[in-house]
Amino acid sequence: MVAAVICVLLMATACSSAASSAPRPGSDEFAGLVDVGGRRMYLECRGTGGPTVVLIAGYGNRGSAWSALSPGVPSPAVLPGASGFTRVCAYDRPGTVGESVDDPAERSRSDPVPQPRSAEDTVADLYALLHAARVPGPYVLAAHSLGGLYARLYAAAHPEDVVGMVLVDAAHERYNSELRRLLTPEQLAEVQGGPSSLREQYPDFELVDADRSDALLAQTRTAVPLRPIPLAVLTRGQAVEVPIPGFPVAELERSWRTLQDDLATLTPAARHSIAARSGHDIYQDDPALVVEAIRQVVTGARDPGTWYSLTSCCAQ
Repeated sequence: MVAAVICVLLMATACSSAASSAPRPGSDEFAGLVDVGGRRMYLECRGTGGPTVVLIAGYGNRGSAWSALSPGVPSPAVLPGASGFTRVCAYDRPGTVGESVDDPAERSRSDPVPQPRSAEDTVADLYALLHAARVPGPYVLAAHSLGGLYARLYAAAHPEDVVGMVLVDAAHERYNSELRRLLTPEQLAEVQGGPSSLREQYPDFELVDADRSDALLAQTRTAVPLRPIPLAVLTRGQAVEVPIPGFPVAELERSWRTLQDDLATLTPAARHSIAARSGHDIYQDDPALVVEAIRQVVTGARDPGTWYSLTSCCAQ
């Protein structure tokens, strides 16, 4: 239980083997391994139409997270739901896992790489994958948790390719500094020790230099601001439950909300919605909300007038 909560605090949720095949450009469905220059990455795409939605999972999560649901939540999940109105793709970063790190079949379907992995290399991986697989642009990036950092860095590196964004309880460049401000040294050590225990079970588990990544994102935000594209920000409405004595949950949640409010200032017409029924995993707790946010951003990318005529996203 503690390990699962630590994954949430570190921008994670998770703490089948695929046969190799070449993508079929223009096909409705594809699931398999794509060569990205001497190693392979797993990609799954469904649906037709544009812009293509690229789903970027949170820390430690492989792409299958976008096809999963929390207990009792009705279908469809985000990937199949959004594929009803445009092409949607999800992928596995190296070192990620599905339902359980204990099951080798649930570990990343992409080839392993040395860890830790820099944010620049992770963004370069996604660019290489989309182009090797001939996934047509432009793209709407829908990203959960740490995936939000990668989405924003991708948009800065390839601004002409990104026409919309959905940030789902996403990372902020000041989050880790807020953890250090709010936690005691003992609490911080317990939180930061989570990935180490996971790597004992899965030596290739994803590792991130959080401080370096945050500094890069802060620098990029100033140097290459996000273009005025449709942006939906979705924020959890339920607090994270942390079984660590004296953990400042209320302070953490207030800080998190402030940072999420700040994400909604990245573009002048962003829509910010609170997922009242959801914890950190909004995409699994309330997939209909996420699908609706994606639909609105896709529609806004196709016809900007539909975006600027509304002021908020996604009825609850």
